Amino acid sequence: MSNYYTKRELKKLGLNSYGENVLISKKASIYSPEKITLGNNVRIDDFCILSGNISIGNYVHIAPFCGLFGRFGIEIGDYSTTSSKVMIYSNSDDYSGESLVNPMIPGKYKNLETGKVIIEKHFIIGSGSVILPGVNIETGVAVGALSLVKKDLSSWGIYSGVPVKKIKDRKKDLLELQKKMESDLK
Repeated sequence: MSNYYTKRELKKLGLNSYGENVLISKKASIYSPEKITLGNNVRIDDFCILSGNISIGNYVHIAPFCGLFGRFGIEIGDYSTTSSKVMIYSNSDDYSGESLVNPMIPGKYKNLETGKVIIEKHFIIGSGSVILPGVNIETGVAVGALSLVKKDLSSWGIYSGVPVKKIKDRKKDLLELQKKMESDLK
């Protein structure tokens, strides 16, 4: 017995679309599946929450205990991965005390920070990190564990901290490996 949905069970989930070799744990929680698009070779592990407008590319892994809260949209590019307990938010409550907070409060009493999160190809993020609304992360970015991403990140950098700061440039050797893998799969 598999811990992942079968092809028939995937179809019953009601996802907007999904590709080949998609593995979603039966222990993951999926809300508004009709708003979720998954590419080929995607794995979503135990205890993940996917909610809202989410688009995930090819060769993407979402590790256990991650949360993707995409009311205003989340896009994750090809060849990307999250480590465990990563949270990605396209909306967040106002913590200042100037408005009420939580999803049970009518909108007119709240002040949400909102914005689509766009993550380009070859992204990796370490365990326990958080990405806040409206962030654009360019190709090839690596983010260290326990980091807070609240601003856009430039391509091929390694970032870490609260809030994140660029530590150094990231090597691009993986691009050659990608080409080799794609060639071998033909």
